[in-house]
Amino acid sequence: MGYFNIASLILGVVAWFIPIIALVYYKQRENSSWALLTFLSISACAIALLFQIVYQNHLVRIEDWAALMDTSGTLVRVGTVLVLVTLVSNGVMIYRHKAS
Repeated sequence: MGYFNIASLILGVVAWFIPIIALVYYKQRENSSWALLTFLSISACAIALLFQIVYQNHLVRIEDWAALMDTSGTLVRVGTVLVLVTLVSNGVMIYRHKAS
């Protein structure tokens, strides 16, 4: 079950880097795939959060209350940052591609 945490971290990084890469390279080529990139970024963010929910469910099923109490607050804060940064970076990407 620890693989869910690693996969969640990787997908969170992917969710952030897709719009950053698209913004860096948007002038170098005609980038008509901004909608697909936005979809992929937001999907990676959603799946990263889903993996954390699955892991929390695993902790409930094995009744590891100490682990739940230790990680739930951090999960809420990190999940909030993940969603906010993903949405803002994708919003900037959409704005830049629509404005050009």
